[in-house]
Amino acid sequence: MQFAYGGSQDAGNADALVNELGLTGLQFTNIWNGCATGGSSLNAAYTAIKSGEYDLGVVVGFDKHPRGAFNPKPAEWGLDDWYGEAGMMLTTQFFAMKTQRYMHDHGITNDALVRVAEKAFHNGSLTPTAWRRQALSYDEIASSMMVSDPLRKYMFCSPAEGGAALILCDAKIAKRYTSNPIYLSAAAVRTRHYGSFEVFSPSQPMQVADAPTVTASKAAFELAGLGPEDIDVLQLQDTDSGTEIIHMAENGFCEHGDQEKLLRDGATRIDGSLPINTDGGCLANGEPVGASGLRQVHEICVQLRGDGGARQVPGNPKVGYTHVYGAPGISGVNILTV
Repeated sequence: MQFAYGGSQDAGNADALVNELGLTGLQFTNIWNGCATGGSSLNAAYTAIKSGEYDLGVVVGFDKHPRGAFNPKPAEWGLDDWYGEAGMMLTTQFFAMKTQRYMHDHGITNDALVRVAEKAFHNGSLTPTAWRRQALSYDEIASSMMVSDPLRKYMFCSPAEGGAALILCDAKIAKRYTSNPIYLSAAAVRTRHYGSFEVFSPSQPMQVADAPTVTASKAAFELAGLGPEDIDVLQLQDTDSGTEIIHMAENGFCEHGDQEKLLRDGATRIDGSLPINTDGGCLANGEPVGASGLRQVHEICVQLRGDGGARQVPGNPKVGYTHVYGAPGISGVNILTV
C-alpha cells in the first residue's frame, strides 16, 4: 500500500490500524466528516490516485458507539447550549422535525415511512453481514413505539459497530490484481449552502436553498457523464425512513412527492425499477459512522459482480450509486461501473 485514508468517530484514530497491519511508514490520513466520513475518505483516495501521485492504496472505516441516539455537545459544533437544551442535538428529534416538514410540503404520508422500513428489514434478512436480520411486517413497524413524531422505533437506524475496507488502484493497472474490477467513475463531496435545512441549524432564512446532496449528486453525474436514468442499483443514506425518502428526490431519482407512489408500487425493492439499499441500508445494518459509507460501496461492488445471492438485483446491473449525508451538512456521492 502506498497510502491510506480512514476515519472513526468513537473507536479511536483510524491510523492506529498500522499497529496491526504493519509499520511500513505509509502515509495515513485520518478523516472525520460525520456520517459522510466513509464517502469523504473514498473521495480523498480517488483524488490522490487521479493526481498521479499514487497507484495503490487502502480506505478504511470502523466504529463502536455507545447505546442510544447520537447526542453531541453543542459547543463541539459551534452552537450555544440552548440548542441542545431544546433537544435539537438529539438526532432523532432533528430528523423527525425535518421529516415532518418534508411530509407537509410534498404530501408524503406515514404509509411511505412504514414501507421504507419494511423493505429495509426484508433486505437485511437476506444479508449475512447485516446487524438486524429479522424481517418485520408492515403492521409491526406501523404499531411500534413512537419515538419522535412521525418516526417510530423501527424507522430509525441505531448507532452500531462494524468496519469496512476498500482497496483502490489506478484503472490502468487494475487487471494486475483482479479479473473483475469495479471502476470508480465519479466521486464528489459537497458542503451546504446558506439556507439549506441541515442538522444543527440554529436558524433558517426565509429562502430555502438546495441541500448539499443536490450539488454533490449533480457533480458526480457530470463527472461520470451519466444521469439518474443510467443507475441500476443504489445506496442512499437512510439514518431513518424519512431521510431515504428525502434523498430519493435530492439525488435526482424522482420528483419531490413522487416517492409515495414509487414505494407503494414496489419500485425500490430488489426486483423493482429503482432498487435502493439492497443490503438493508443503515436501518438493517446500523450506523458505525466511520464504516457506513464504505459499506455502501462494498454492497454496490457485490451487486455489480453478481454476488448478491438472495438479495441480488436481477438483470446484471452495470452501474451503481452511493450517497452519504453527514452533520452538519456534508454529502458524498460515488458512481461505480463495471
